[in-house]
Amino acid sequence: MEWWLGYVLLGAFIGFLAGLLGIGGGVSMVPILSFMFVAQGFSSAHILHLAVGTALSTVVFTSISSMRAHHSLGAVRWDIFKTITPGTVTGTIAGSLFAGTVSTRWLALFFSGFVYLAATQMLLNLKPKAARTLPGRWGMFAVGTGFGAISSLVAAGGAVMTIPFMTWCNVKLHDAIGTSSAIGLPIAIAGTAGYMATGWNQPNLPPYSVGYIYLPALAGVVVSSMLTAPLGAKVTHKLPVLTLRRIFALLLYILASKMLSTVL
Repeated sequence: MEWWLGYVLLGAFIGFLAGLLGIGGGVSMVPILSFMFVAQGFSSAHILHLAVGTALSTVVFTSISSMRAHHSLGAVRWDIFKTITPGTVTGTIAGSLFAGTVSTRWLALFFSGFVYLAATQMLLNLKPKAARTLPGRWGMFAVGTGFGAISSLVAAGGAVMTIPFMTWCNVKLHDAIGTSSAIGLPIAIAGTAGYMATGWNQPNLPPYSVGYIYLPALAGVVVSSMLTAPLGAKVTHKLPVLTLRRIFALLLYILASKMLSTVL
């Protein structure tokens, strides 16, 4: 029961952060889930795969609510969604299947490197200037494939990459944020399916696992995060968000470093 409570508290924390800072919870959730799985004595060969797969599966639920909210405000560019989604789905499936073939060590190294880059961008508040237009259909497919592959390895819905890309391509920031929430849904669905498939016949997985998806963590995180995300969104208008983002970036450095030392 204490672990169920831990997952609920984790979801409350992640949901509040997502609402407060507009940051998806997958990147920050993976290190914390890794610590919890280690403490429960899960097989070291599967800890990070379980953490990434489970974190990515939570994005399915959070992206649905976020997408609906942005769509109601007319902030989703469905033309962009249609052209980039075939690539993101292809890349996500390929990436999640590839993740099942690599060791925990290499997955941890890739994940931490990505987190360090994302945290640096957040800490320095780096934003690309609009410099070009969106590429054609095949260009969008190639970009989506790359984004999907990376997202599947770091449990991200892709916003940390798709928003800067669309802003660089002269898409209004408001529309870029809304469209990224829609793009995150097929990434999460494809990634969840991939991690379920790659972990299906793996030995020594904990009870209540479906492949690399650990259901108790999924349930606890989803229920509480959907309750606290609106609270975070309300608080964001009362606090210095830029300062909070920088504090969160420092927290990501610490979490990723601690995860590396724990896993390796």
